[in-house]
Amino acid sequence: MEQYLIVIAVCVIGGLMMSRVAKKLSLPAVTAYLVAGLILGPFCLGRLNISGLGFHSLEQAENFSILSQAALGFIAFAIGNEFRLSQLKTMGHQAITVGIFQAVFTTIVVDIALIALHFINPAFLSLPSAITLGAIAAATAPAATLMVVKQYKADGPLTKLLLLVVAIDDAVGLVLFSASFGIAEALEHGTISVVGVVIEPLLEVILSLGLGAVMGFALNEVEKFFHSRSKRMSISVAFVLLTVGLSMLEFQIGGVHIGFSLLLVCMMTGTVFCNICDFSEELMHRVDGWTTPLSILFFVISGAELDLNIFRNPIIPMVGIIYIIFRSLGKYFGSSISCHFTHCPDNVTKHIGITLLPQAGVALGMAQTAVALSDGAMVRNVVLFSVLIYELVGPVLTKRALISAGEIHLEGKTSARIPENENKP
Repeated sequence: MEQYLIVIAVCVIGGLMMSRVAKKLSLPAVTAYLVAGLILGPFCLGRLNISGLGFHSLEQAENFSILSQAALGFIAFAIGNEFRLSQLKTMGHQAITVGIFQAVFTTIVVDIALIALHFINPAFLSLPSAITLGAIAAATAPAATLMVVKQYKADGPLTKLLLLVVAIDDAVGLVLFSASFGIAEALEHGTISVVGVVIEPLLEVILSLGLGAVMGFALNEVEKFFHSRSKRMSISVAFVLLTVGLSMLEFQIGGVHIGFSLLLVCMMTGTVFCNICDFSEELMHRVDGWTTPLSILFFVISGAELDLNIFRNPIIPMVGIIYIIFRSLGKYFGSSISCHFTHCPDNVTKHIGITLLPQAGVALGMAQTAVALSDGAMVRNVVLFSVLIYELVGPVLTKRALISAGEIHLEGKTSARIPENENKP
């Protein structure tokens, strides 16, 4: 048990020290945390087999996945804060249109490219795997985006729309993946399951939103029993952890698999809570400060879990590069087209596509499900390759896009202290 504590401490300290290097290079802290994870991972310092110094194997890194899940829950809970009714009234229709259109457009573009690759050389990629990868391409990582926004205190129409879109994107991506994976399995086995393609993904979205709404109402009611800031913050933290735990439950009812999306459940919890609680703004700020070390751990562990063995097979980087190119084109043009139709400002239309490139946990979860395909290992490795590239490059591109849009104003050295009036309700 002491080794776990030492590794956790080393991860946080290593991530923070690397962020100092990243600051000198004008790189986002997220990139620094991921690089720290690679250094502490099994392909670098982990190879030394020094007890407590990094992760000696990918399996050891995966043992800390519960921390990553908890961190993802808090990140999703914070994104829910962006879905305030006042904001939805001004740009809700734009967020929904952009969120749905760019995800579907990206899936179509990647599907066309990878299906063409399959017909050119079937040995590279099977048709079911090509269809599955197209759906996985729709997913965007909200965690990296949110961290960049918070680090540089980005604010403006692009930032506001971006946070709404990445939240909607995951719900759309979940439905697209479930439908595409069902079709992929039908191509392999010769039968199609309506339950798997239609009913289960819709149930997962509806039940996730329902559970999140219940937890948001419950949190608001429980908060009323406490009046001190510390106790309200503590009960909020406990509720998010409870919500994460409940969202990981899975069971069968009459042959139908019932599960929840952790991201959707926690985002809905944050959305409902922030819209009905009078003091939610202050409370979200305090919870966010408490969970900062957990967020650092999330990205360091994510970096340690990146499997560099994928470079041993030259076909994987080749397919991965095609996947990255066409996914990037799909995200960029899909978001630009939908922004144009919804009359978004030029600054938003021009830059939002770049900010939607990061991809991580959600895509990896989908890829893990796709392993059930006969060519599933290829899907997982291509996604691993793309995540490695996107997680290292994506935050940098997001930062530059927000700077170009005029929503990040870089300064020199700033004080880490929070003004007293900033915490007052």
